[in-house]
Amino acid sequence: MSAQPLVVDAVTKRFDATVALDQVSFDMRPAELFGLVGPDGAGKTTLFRILTTLLVPDSGSATVLGLDVVKDLWAIRARVGYMPGRFSLYPDLSVEENLRFFASVFGTSIDEGREMIEPIYNQLEPFKDRRAGALSGGMKQKLALCCALVHRPDILFLDEPTTGVDAVSRREFWDLLDTFKASGLSILVSTAYMDEATRCDRVALMQQGHVLAVDRPSVIAARYPHPLLAVHATERHALLRILRSYPHVASVYPFGDKLHYSDSRTDPGVDAIAAEVRSFLATQNVSGVRVEPIAPNIEDAFMELMGAPEKLIQAAA
Repeated sequence: MSAQPLVVDAVTKRFDATVALDQVSFDMRPAELFGLVGPDGAGKTTLFRILTTLLVPDSGSATVLGLDVVKDLWAIRARVGYMPGRFSLYPDLSVEENLRFFASVFGTSIDEGREMIEPIYNQLEPFKDRRAGALSGGMKQKLALCCALVHRPDILFLDEPTTGVDAVSRREFWDLLDTFKASGLSILVSTAYMDEATRCDRVALMQQGHVLAVDRPSVIAARYPHPLLAVHATERHALLRILRSYPHVASVYPFGDKLHYSDSRTDPGVDAIAAEVRSFLATQNVSGVRVEPIAPNIEDAFMELMGAPEKLIQAAA
Protein backbone atom coordinates (compact mmCIF):
# COMPACT_ATOMS: atom_id res chain seq x y z
CA MET A 1 0.00 0.00 0.00
CA SER A 2 1.11 3.57 -0.66
CA ALA A 3 2.72 5.40 2.27
CA GLN A 4 -0.11 7.92 1.89
CA PRO A 5 -3.48 6.34 1.15
CA LEU A 6 -4.86 9.65 -0.10
CA VAL A 7 -3.43 12.97 -1.28
CA VAL A 8 -5.67 15.83 -2.48
CA ASP A 9 -3.86 18.80 -3.98
CA ALA A 10 -5.72 22.03 -4.88
CA VAL A 11 -8.76 20.22 -6.29
CA THR A 12 -11.38 22.50 -7.85
CA LYS A 13 -14.74 21.47 -9.33
CA ARG A 14 -17.44 23.69 -10.84
CA PHE A 15 -20.97 22.98 -11.97
CA ASP A 16 -21.86 25.89 -14.28
CA ALA A 17 -21.63 28.98 -12.06
CA THR A 18 -21.46 26.98 -8.82
CA VAL A 19 -18.03 26.30 -7.34
CA ALA A 20 -18.50 22.99 -5.51
CA LEU A 21 -14.82 22.65 -4.52
CA ASP A 22 -12.31 25.48 -4.38
CA GLN A 23 -8.60 24.58 -4.09
CA VAL A 24 -9.20 21.73 -1.63
CA SER A 25 -6.03 20.13 -0.23
CA PHE A 26 -5.34 17.54 2.48
CA ASP A 27 -3.81 14.09 2.88
CA MET A 28 -4.40 10.91 4.85
CA ARG A 29 -2.03 8.72 6.81
CA PRO A 30 -2.04 4.91 6.78
CA ALA A 31 -4.72 3.31 8.98
CA GLU A 32 -6.20 6.73 9.73
CA LEU A 33 -9.87 7.47 10.32
CA PHE A 34 -10.18 10.85 8.61
CA GLY A 35 -13.39 12.90 8.59
CA LEU A 36 -14.77 15.43 6.13
CA VAL A 37 -17.07 17.50 8.32
CA GLY A 38 -19.58 20.10 7.18
CA PRO A 39 -23.21 20.84 6.37
CA ASP A 40 -25.09 20.02 3.17
CA GLY A 41 -23.57 21.94 0.27
CA ALA A 42 -20.06 21.92 1.74
CA GLY A 43 -18.71 19.87 -1.18
CA LYS A 44 -18.20 16.57 0.63
CA THR A 45 -20.11 14.35 -1.82
CA THR A 46 -18.53 16.01 -4.86
CA LEU A 47 -15.11 15.30 -3.40
CA PHE A 48 -16.06 11.68 -2.68
CA ARG A 49 -17.17 11.22 -6.27
CA ILE A 50 -13.85 12.56 -7.52
CA LEU A 51 -11.86 10.32 -5.18
CA THR A 52 -13.85 7.24 -6.22
CA THR A 53 -13.34 8.13 -9.94
CA LEU A 54 -16.98 9.01 -10.65
CA LEU A 55 -16.15 12.67 -11.43
CA VAL A 56 -13.10 14.39 -12.90
CA PRO A 57 -11.73 17.54 -11.21
CA ASP A 58 -11.55 20.74 -13.25
CA SER A 59 -8.10 21.46 -11.84
CA GLY A 60 -5.76 20.15 -9.20
CA SER A 61 -4.92 16.50 -8.63
CA ALA A 62 -5.67 13.61 -6.29
CA THR A 63 -4.12 10.21 -5.72
CA VAL A 64 -5.67 7.21 -3.99
CA LEU A 65 -3.20 4.52 -2.89
CA GLY A 66 -0.61 6.29 -5.02
CA LEU A 67 -2.81 6.08 -8.14
CA ASP A 68 -4.09 9.12 -10.06
CA VAL A 69 -7.89 9.45 -9.91
CA VAL A 70 -8.07 10.40 -13.62
CA LYS A 71 -5.41 8.22 -15.22
CA ASP A 72 -5.69 5.12 -13.03
CA LEU A 73 -9.44 4.89 -12.46
CA TRP A 74 -9.79 1.15 -13.13
CA ALA A 75 -6.94 0.22 -10.81
CA ILE A 76 -8.43 2.44 -8.09
CA ARG A 77 -11.92 0.98 -8.41
CA ALA A 78 -10.63 -2.53 -7.74
CA ARG A 79 -8.97 -1.46 -4.48
CA VAL A 80 -11.48 0.86 -2.79
CA GLY A 81 -14.71 0.30 -0.90
CA TYR A 82 -17.40 2.96 -1.34
CA MET A 83 -20.62 3.44 0.60
CA PRO A 84 -22.65 6.35 -0.83
CA GLY A 85 -24.90 8.52 1.30
CA ARG A 86 -28.15 7.08 -0.07
CA PHE A 87 -29.04 3.41 0.38
CA SER A 88 -28.09 1.98 -3.00
CA LEU A 89 -28.47 -1.78 -2.62
CA TYR A 90 -31.20 -3.86 -4.25
CA PRO A 91 -34.28 -3.73 -2.00
CA ASP A 92 -35.93 -6.80 -3.57
CA LEU A 93 -32.86 -8.99 -3.05
CA SER A 94 -32.16 -10.64 0.28
CA VAL A 95 -29.27 -9.71 2.54
CA GLU A 96 -27.26 -12.69 1.32
CA GLU A 97 -28.13 -12.10 -2.35
CA ASN A 98 -26.98 -8.47 -2.17
CA LEU A 99 -23.73 -9.47 -0.51
CA ARG A 100 -23.11 -12.32 -2.96
CA PHE A 101 -23.75 -9.98 -5.91
CA PHE A 102 -21.31 -7.31 -4.73
CA ALA A 103 -18.67 -9.95 -4.00
CA SER A 104 -19.07 -11.37 -7.54
CA VAL A 105 -18.59 -7.90 -9.09
CA PHE A 106 -15.06 -7.92 -7.64
CA GLY A 107 -14.42 -11.57 -8.51
CA THR A 108 -14.60 -12.84 -4.96
CA SER A 109 -17.09 -14.55 -2.65
CA ILE A 110 -18.64 -14.11 0.78
CA ASP A 111 -16.44 -16.92 2.10
CA GLU A 112 -13.26 -15.28 0.79
CA GLY A 113 -14.23 -11.93 2.31
CA ARG A 114 -15.62 -13.42 5.50
CA GLU A 115 -12.65 -12.49 7.69
CA MET A 116 -12.96 -8.81 6.72
CA ILE A 117 -16.72 -8.54 7.23
CA GLU A 118 -16.99 -10.87 10.24
CA PRO A 119 -17.71 -8.13 12.85
CA ILE A 120 -20.76 -7.00 10.85
CA TYR A 121 -21.91 -10.17 9.15
CA ASN A 122 -22.32 -11.95 12.50
CA GLN A 123 -25.12 -9.44 13.19
CA LEU A 124 -26.63 -9.74 9.72
CA GLU A 125 -26.51 -13.51 9.23
CA PRO A 126 -29.68 -14.27 11.24
CA PHE A 127 -31.52 -12.07 8.69
CA LYS A 128 -29.71 -13.32 5.57
CA ASP A 129 -32.97 -14.36 3.86
CA ARG A 130 -34.77 -11.07 4.58
CA ARG A 131 -35.24 -8.60 1.73
CA ALA A 132 -32.91 -5.62 2.06
CA GLY A 133 -35.83 -3.21 1.68
CA ALA A 134 -37.46 -4.70 4.80
CA LEU A 135 -34.47 -4.05 7.07
CA SER A 136 -34.35 -1.30 9.67
CA GLY A 137 -32.27 1.80 8.96
CA GLY A 138 -29.41 0.57 11.14
CA MET A 139 -29.38 -2.88 9.53
CA LYS A 140 -29.47 -1.40 6.02
CA GLN A 141 -26.45 0.65 6.99
CA LYS A 142 -24.58 -2.44 8.18
CA LEU A 143 -25.47 -4.37 5.02
CA ALA A 144 -24.19 -1.50 2.86
CA LEU A 145 -20.96 -1.47 4.85
CA CYS A 146 -20.60 -5.23 4.39
CA CYS A 147 -21.05 -4.86 0.63
CA ALA A 148 -18.37 -2.14 0.56
CA LEU A 149 -15.92 -4.38 2.44
CA VAL A 150 -16.55 -7.88 1.09
CA HIS A 151 -13.77 -7.57 -1.54
CA ARG A 152 -11.25 -6.55 1.15
CA PRO A 153 -10.42 -3.01 -0.05
CA ASP A 154 -7.28 -1.10 0.93
CA ILE A 155 -9.20 2.11 1.67
CA LEU A 156 -12.85 2.70 2.59
CA PHE A 157 -14.94 5.74 1.56
CA LEU A 158 -18.12 6.40 3.57
CA ASP A 159 -20.24 9.35 2.45
CA GLU A 160 -22.48 10.46 5.35
CA PRO A 161 -23.18 6.84 6.34
CA THR A 162 -25.23 7.63 9.46
CA THR A 163 -27.63 10.26 8.11
CA GLY A 164 -31.17 9.45 9.23
CA VAL A 165 -30.04 6.62 11.52
CA ASP A 166 -30.99 6.48 15.21
CA ALA A 167 -28.47 7.42 17.88
CA VAL A 168 -27.83 3.84 19.07
CA SER A 169 -27.17 2.59 15.51
CA ARG A 170 -24.89 5.58 14.88
CA ARG A 171 -22.79 4.72 17.93
CA GLU A 172 -22.62 1.02 16.95
CA PHE A 173 -21.55 1.99 13.44
CA TRP A 174 -18.69 4.14 14.71
CA ASP A 175 -17.62 1.35 17.05
CA LEU A 176 -17.33 -0.84 13.95
CA LEU A 177 -15.21 1.80 12.22
CA ASP A 178 -12.85 1.78 15.21
CA THR A 179 -12.54 -2.00 14.81
CA PHE A 180 -11.68 -1.74 11.12
CA LYS A 181 -9.20 1.08 11.72
CA ALA A 182 -7.48 -1.03 14.36
CA SER A 183 -7.06 -3.77 11.74
CA GLY A 184 -5.08 -1.34 9.55
CA LEU A 185 -7.79 -0.11 7.18
CA SER A 186 -7.62 3.54 6.07
CA ILE A 187 -11.07 5.16 6.27
CA LEU A 188 -12.38 8.46 4.87
CA VAL A 189 -15.82 9.34 6.21
CA SER A 190 -17.99 12.41 5.77
CA THR A 191 -20.51 13.63 8.31
CA ALA A 192 -22.59 16.63 9.27
CA TYR A 193 -22.63 15.50 12.93
CA MET A 194 -20.05 17.26 15.08
CA ASP A 195 -20.15 14.56 17.76
CA GLU A 196 -18.97 12.09 15.10
CA ALA A 197 -16.13 14.42 14.16
CA THR A 198 -14.62 13.91 17.61
CA ARG A 199 -14.25 10.18 16.87
CA CYS A 200 -11.94 10.83 13.91
CA ASP A 201 -8.15 10.91 14.16
CA ARG A 202 -8.13 14.09 12.06
CA VAL A 203 -10.79 16.10 10.25
CA ALA A 204 -11.13 18.62 7.47
CA LEU A 205 -13.82 21.18 8.27
CA MET A 206 -15.60 22.17 5.05
CA GLN A 207 -17.99 24.95 4.09
CA GLN A 208 -19.18 25.97 0.60
CA GLY A 209 -16.36 24.14 -1.16
CA HIS A 210 -13.59 25.49 1.09
CA VAL A 211 -11.50 23.66 3.66
CA LEU A 212 -11.55 25.77 6.82
CA ALA A 213 -9.14 23.69 8.91
CA VAL A 214 -7.34 20.34 8.90
CA ASP A 215 -6.14 18.84 12.17
CA ARG A 216 -7.08 16.69 15.15
CA PRO A 217 -10.51 17.67 16.55
CA SER A 218 -9.04 18.58 19.93
CA VAL A 219 -6.43 20.84 18.33
CA ILE A 220 -9.03 22.67 16.24
CA ALA A 221 -11.23 23.18 19.30
CA ALA A 222 -8.25 24.49 21.29
CA ARG A 223 -7.72 27.26 18.72
CA TYR A 224 -11.05 28.87 19.62
CA PRO A 225 -10.08 32.49 20.31
CA HIS A 226 -12.73 33.73 22.78
CA PRO A 227 -13.81 33.14 26.39
CA LEU A 228 -16.87 30.88 26.18
CA LEU A 229 -19.93 30.54 28.42
CA ALA A 230 -22.91 28.18 28.49
CA VAL A 231 -25.99 30.24 29.35
CA HIS A 232 -29.35 28.75 30.38
CA ALA A 233 -32.64 30.58 30.93
CA THR A 234 -36.35 29.80 30.99
CA GLU A 235 -37.05 31.76 27.79
CA ARG A 236 -34.25 30.82 25.42
CA HIS A 237 -35.41 32.95 22.48
CA ALA A 238 -35.61 36.07 24.64
CA LEU A 239 -32.21 35.19 26.09
CA LEU A 240 -30.73 34.94 22.58
CA ARG A 241 -32.03 38.39 21.64
CA ILE A 242 -30.80 39.97 24.88
CA LEU A 243 -27.31 38.43 24.74
CA ARG A 244 -26.85 39.56 21.15
CA SER A 245 -27.41 43.13 22.39
CA TYR A 246 -24.68 42.85 25.03
CA PRO A 247 -21.85 45.34 24.27
CA HIS A 248 -19.04 42.76 24.47
CA VAL A 249 -20.67 39.92 22.55
CA ALA A 250 -18.58 38.14 19.90
CA SER A 251 -21.21 35.48 19.06
CA VAL A 252 -24.21 33.68 20.50
CA TYR A 253 -25.48 30.35 19.13
CA PRO A 254 -28.07 27.83 20.35
CA PHE A 255 -26.57 24.52 21.50
CA GLY A 256 -29.31 22.13 22.59
CA ASP A 257 -31.18 23.59 25.56
CA LYS A 258 -28.59 26.32 26.18
CA LEU A 259 -26.75 29.09 24.39
CA HIS A 260 -23.02 29.33 23.82
CA TYR A 261 -21.96 32.92 24.40
CA SER A 262 -18.46 34.08 23.39
CA ASP A 263 -17.03 37.37 24.57
CA SER A 264 -14.95 39.73 22.43
CA ARG A 265 -12.52 40.42 25.30
CA THR A 266 -9.61 38.30 26.47
CA ASP A 267 -9.51 40.21 29.80
CA PRO A 268 -10.68 40.26 32.60
CA GLY A 269 -10.81 36.43 32.34
CA VAL A 270 -13.63 33.97 31.79
CA ASP A 271 -14.82 33.82 35.43
CA ALA A 272 -15.06 37.61 35.67
CA ILE A 273 -16.84 37.73 32.30
CA ALA A 274 -19.33 35.12 33.53
CA ALA A 275 -20.05 37.26 36.61
CA GLU A 276 -20.57 40.34 34.42
CA VAL A 277 -22.98 38.46 32.12
CA ARG A 278 -24.97 37.23 35.14
CA SER A 279 -25.24 40.80 36.42
CA PHE A 280 -26.29 42.06 32.99
CA LEU A 281 -29.02 39.42 32.65
CA ALA A 282 -30.27 40.23 36.15
CA THR A 283 -31.02 43.76 34.94
CA GLN A 284 -33.01 42.37 31.98
CA ASN A 285 -35.56 40.46 34.07
CA VAL A 286 -34.49 37.08 32.60
CA SER A 287 -35.69 34.16 34.74
CA GLY A 288 -33.96 30.84 35.44
CA VAL A 289 -30.51 32.11 34.49
CA ARG A 290 -27.41 29.92 34.82
CA VAL A 291 -24.06 31.03 33.42
CA GLU A 292 -21.11 28.62 33.36
CA PRO A 293 -17.63 28.93 31.81
CA ILE A 294 -17.01 26.01 29.42
CA ALA A 295 -14.23 24.68 27.21
CA PRO A 296 -14.91 25.14 23.48
CA ASN A 297 -15.62 22.07 21.36
CA ILE A 298 -15.11 21.49 17.65
CA GLU A 299 -18.60 22.78 16.86
CA ASP A 300 -17.78 26.11 18.52
CA ALA A 301 -14.60 26.30 16.44
CA PHE A 302 -16.52 25.46 13.27
CA MET A 303 -19.14 28.14 13.92
CA GLU A 304 -16.37 30.66 14.51
CA LEU A 305 -14.65 29.77 11.24
CA MET A 306 -17.93 29.88 9.30
CA GLY A 307 -18.65 33.32 10.68
CA ALA A 308 -15.21 34.68 9.82
CA PRO A 309 -14.29 33.69 6.23
CA GLU A 310 -11.19 35.86 6.37
CA LYS A 311 -9.84 33.44 9.00
CA LEU A 312 -9.85 30.43 6.67
CA ILE A 313 -6.90 28.27 7.55
CA GLN A 314 -5.27 25.18 6.12
CA ALA A 315 -3.65 23.89 9.28
CA ALA A 316 -0.46 21.91 9.20
CA ALA A 317 -1.34 18.24 9.01
